[in-house]
Amino acid sequence: MKLALFGLLAVILFALSGCSSKQYFKPSEIDGKFASSATIPEVSKSTLSAAVLEDGRILVGDEPLDLREPEGKELLGYSDGWVIFASVDGGLDLYNLYAKSTTTLDLKTTVAAASVNANLLAVLFSNNEMAIYDLSTKELLFKEQGDSAIVVSHKIVAPYFRDNLVLFPTLDGKVVVVDAISKKRLRSTIVSGEKLFNNVIFFELLDGKVIAATPNKILSLSQKELRLSLDLRALCADEKKIYAATKQGEIILLDSDLNELVRKKFAFSHILALTIKGKKIYALEKMGYVIEMPLDLSSYKIYSVDLEDDASVYAYKDRFLVGKRAIILP
Repeated sequence: MKLALFGLLAVILFALSGCSSKQYFKPSEIDGKFASSATIPEVSKSTLSAAVLEDGRILVGDEPLDLREPEGKELLGYSDGWVIFASVDGGLDLYNLYAKSTTTLDLKTTVAAASVNANLLAVLFSNNEMAIYDLSTKELLFKEQGDSAIVVSHKIVAPYFRDNLVLFPTLDGKVVVVDAISKKRLRSTIVSGEKLFNNVIFFELLDGKVIAATPNKILSLSQKELRLSLDLRALCADEKKIYAATKQGEIILLDSDLNELVRKKFAFSHILALTIKGKKIYALEKMGYVIEMPLDLSSYKIYSVDLEDDASVYAYKDRFLVGKRAIILP
């Protein structure tokens, strides 16, 4: 009995020792400090394309709008001149910034993401169903059910319009291409086949190719399909290059064919977000640092910044939105 108890205590002490020895990113040199911006109201929540300020106004681009979330609905995003709000029961309000008018739809199912192009509305539902509607008539033009997705990341990418095509980055790790004229699916390409947290979290058209990523794989799609397995924390891209931050504390520069060009290691770092401003890329690190590098990753500077613990983080244009604070990049 004593021997068993001793063994149990040894296991507990070993586990506690492992927890206490966890290591964190500690740069040897700090090049300065970034302050949270006081030039705009604080951000209370954000999507990949718009944000809600603490005073209730909607932020699209650099200027707050004289627009607030309708009662019972929350900001879903911004697309082609429309600010989109959604309710849990499938209600959708689309506010046109130019006409100053609102179009409402009752879609009966929770909307995960939506985007607009001219008179077309593309919707990805929370059950992974895809649909296209005519905004002027509210007519359903296309609908197809995707495979079920059990658990997804909060980074859900909206459908993407390209000429007469609608590209749906799905919740089960695919890119589905639909012809908006014929109302038919043309192609379905798997990005990754994982069971959990497999939704597409990043989507860009880059150098004539579709670049899509789930939390564990990147796809480059053109005439051929190329894939690269990485444990991803964050991604961003410029006109021809991809920047990937991994769970191993690396920032990797890739070309559009997913060839590795440069790899920088920041030991024990936990990169929360990446964004590009001008000729520099910025990485926000969990312990309260911003890593600044030229686009070729040839050098770096590290700045300290005040972060809220466990706050939501978004890269938004020239700033990082952290909880209710905006970190404006130089």
